[in-house]
Amino acid sequence: MIRFKDLTLGYGSRTLIESLTAEVKRGELTALVGRNGTGKSTLLRAIVGLGERQKGDILLGDKSIDSLSTAELATTVAFVTTDKVRIANLRCRDVVALGRAPYTNWIGRMQSGDEQIVMHSLEIVGMESYADKTMDRMSDGECQRIMIARALAQQTPIILLDEPTAFLDMPNRYELCTLLRRLAHQEQKCILFSTHELDIALALCDSIALIAPPQLHLLPTAEMVSSGHIERLFTSGIVNFDPATRSVSIK
Repeated sequence: MIRFKDLTLGYGSRTLIESLTAEVKRGELTALVGRNGTGKSTLLRAIVGLGERQKGDILLGDKSIDSLSTAELATTVAFVTTDKVRIANLRCRDVVALGRAPYTNWIGRMQSGDEQIVMHSLEIVGMESYADKTMDRMSDGECQRIMIARALAQQTPIILLDEPTAFLDMPNRYELCTLLRRLAHQEQKCILFSTHELDIALALCDSIALIAPPQLHLLPTAEMVSSGHIERLFTSGIVNFDPATRSVSIK
């Protein structure tokens, strides 16, 4: 799990998130939403120890990130950035194998167990047949699955993703978020991802973390819908959410 204790983030004289105390739970898919420039990427980077906090603490499990060594952090949280990755002449299995770096010996040599984890990670995301292909010949959606497989190979209880659907068309956006939901539930991962796809987030996520500067509201999806926070931030209409079918409509 991820716990925030009286956390304040910002830069210069601008405060993005103030006095945040909340918990992102294990076994759940949580979407981080908000307008551009409100601190979504800043918060994700803070969780992995990148960038300074103005106040407060972030705990991964029961340990403050300040107490974790680089090696411990690498086995606790994996981070999939929004950057497009196109690595020519490097096979997908080799890209995913980079996730095993925290566990290999001092010269980075993988053992048979590491290779099995790499192939299993590819299998989980449905990309085992791409193991020997190179990413420069693949679609954006396929490449994003490979980067998620790399995060899975890292075998961390927490996975963060910054705008994982940014370069995908609508069918692939929904399919990718469905994959993240399955990983959270079946693999008992704590998965937090930033997104602008509010309809997909409401339909597929267990919880929503909504940044309305300088506050961050973190609630189960159905409670977030009924709270009125979404209407105040995004629309003058009404958000309808059916928990039985997980269908969403915004009027």
